[in-house]
Amino acid sequence: MLSRSEARKRVMTCLYQIDICKENHISYDVEKIYKENCNIENYFVKELLNGTVQKWDELTELGNKYLKNWTMERLDKTGASILRMAFYELKYMDTPEIVVINEAVELAKEYTDTELAKMINGALDKYIKEVL
Repeated sequence: MLSRSEARKRVMTCLYQIDICKENHISYDVEKIYKENCNIENYFVKELLNGTVQKWDELTELGNKYLKNWTMERLDKTGASILRMAFYELKYMDTPEIVVINEAVELAKEYTDTELAKMINGALDKYIKEVL
């Protein structure tokens, strides 16, 4: 059984790969990327991955709106993937807000740096206070 934390890591990895493809105008297949990174069937992973990809532009706009003096394009691809995924989970899934923020910050600490983790925390916190 895949933990939710491990599931989010796998979604982050998939979103990172998709972002690279998008930037370089390379066609991609979400299902193929999913299968390469998740060798089991997992509804949570599929919903989070497919939903984030489907709402990519909307989630990018949310990032741009809630990042303080920064844009999604300026974030590294890992940080942008974490933030898009967290916004999707907050907006479209039933995960408690504190869990989403904690998971996003922990991923950012593990895979990026402390400053980016703080930026992600701030953007998500601002979104929750304003919208939810």
